[in-house]
Amino acid sequence: MTSSSPSSSITVYRPNMRHELGLFRTWVVMSRNIWGARELIWQLFKRDLLAGYKKSFMGFAWLFISPLFGIISWIFLYKTGMFNPGELGIPMPAYVLLGTSAWGLFMGFYGSASSTLSAGGGLLMQVNYPHEALLFKQVANQLANYSINFLMNICVLLAFKVVPSWGILLFPLVALPMFLLGSAIGLMVALVSVVAVDLTAFIGIGMSILMYCTPVIYSPQNPSAVVQFLNHWNPLTYLVCSCRDVIVYGRLYQPVGYFISSGVALLAFLVSWRLFYVSEDKLVERMI
Repeated sequence: MTSSSPSSSITVYRPNMRHELGLFRTWVVMSRNIWGARELIWQLFKRDLLAGYKKSFMGFAWLFISPLFGIISWIFLYKTGMFNPGELGIPMPAYVLLGTSAWGLFMGFYGSASSTLSAGGGLLMQVNYPHEALLFKQVANQLANYSINFLMNICVLLAFKVVPSWGILLFPLVALPMFLLGSAIGLMVALVSVVAVDLTAFIGIGMSILMYCTPVIYSPQNPSAVVQFLNHWNPLTYLVCSCRDVIVYGRLYQPVGYFISSGVALLAFLVSWRLFYVSEDKLVERMI
C-alpha cells in the first residue's frame, strides 16, 4: 500500500528580492500578477460598487445629480457675465459637461491610484495576494461610474442638437493616456502618503489648481498669454481636449501634442508602477 501526499511548493523570500528583477522583467511579473488576480479584482469590484450606494438614500441617482449641478453653476456664471469661456464651437453646457467629465475621469484615475494602499485596509497585512490588483479594482469602479456619466453626456449633446461623431467609438482608446498619466501621479502619491501625509495634501491642492491650467471649462484659444503658455506645456491640454474633440468632431486636438503627451504618460506609468512594486513591502511595514 502506498501513500501519497499533496504536492507543495516552497517560496523563498530574500531582502530586496524585487530590486533584483530587471526593468522589463518587473513589468512582466506585475502583468502576470494582475492576470492571476482577475477573479479577486472582480469580486472586490462588485463588493465596493454596491457598498458605495446601498447606504445612500439617493443611491445611483448621484451619478446624474452631481454633474447636473456642476453644469448649472457654470451656466449661471456664464449667463451673468462673470465667466467668459471664449468661442467654444458647441453650446456652452455641452462643452462644459464634456470637459468636466473628461477631467473627472482623469481625477478618478488619479484618486484610484493614490488610494491603492489605503483601499486595501486590513487585507494588505492579512492576506497574501498581488497588491497591484487593488489599483485595477479601483479603476474598474471608476469606469463603472463614468459609463453612466458618459451616457448622460450623449443625451445632453443630443438635447442641444449636437450629433456625436463616429469617433466616439475611439473614445476608450483616446482616453487611455489619461489613465496612464493619472495612475502614474496617483501611484507616486500613494508611495509618498505613507511617509509624508502633509505633502500629499499639498499635491491634492496642486491637482485642483491644475484644472484651471487645462482648457476644461474655457476655450483653448483663450487670448491670455499666460493661459496660452500654461496650456501649451500642459500635457493634459492635449489629452482632455482630444477626448472632447473625438466625440464632437471625430478628430484629435493637435495630434502631435497628443501623441507626445501619450508617450510621456506611458513612460511615467511604467516607471511609477515599477517603483510601487519594488517599494510596496517596505511601505506596508510602515503602515503596521
